[in-house]
Amino acid sequence: MIAEWPVNPHHGAENMPLGERIHALRAERKWSQAELANRIDADAAQISRYERSKMTPSADILVRIAEALDVSCDYLLIDDAPRRTFRSPDRHLGERFAALEELPPEDLASLLNHLDALIAKNRLKAIAGDVG
Repeated sequence: MIAEWPVNPHHGAENMPLGERIHALRAERKWSQAELANRIDADAAQISRYERSKMTPSADILVRIAEALDVSCDYLLIDDAPRRTFRSPDRHLGERFAALEELPPEDLASLLNHLDALIAKNRLKAIAGDVG
């Protein structure tokens, strides 16, 4: 399930520069620059420079900012990226899907047959439930 986020009152927020986006997310939480800095092991002056676009955070700092603000890195970096939490609650499922690439073709085909059967079974149940 994807988290529901409040609408940002700033018009055009989807096209905010990185610094403005960090500022808006920090303000949303009512954190001072010092509070955010403390959470990412930095100093408030550094946060100020990021927010004013005087300095761009390193990849490591960007990840720490995303984690502290509980948003994905792509949300911070990419215009129009959907707002998602830093760590998806269903990441274990995603990790399993990624591991499917390691299966031999015959095992993958067998797994897909099982998935197709389960999907068909649930669709039939839904249709039968609507009829009865």
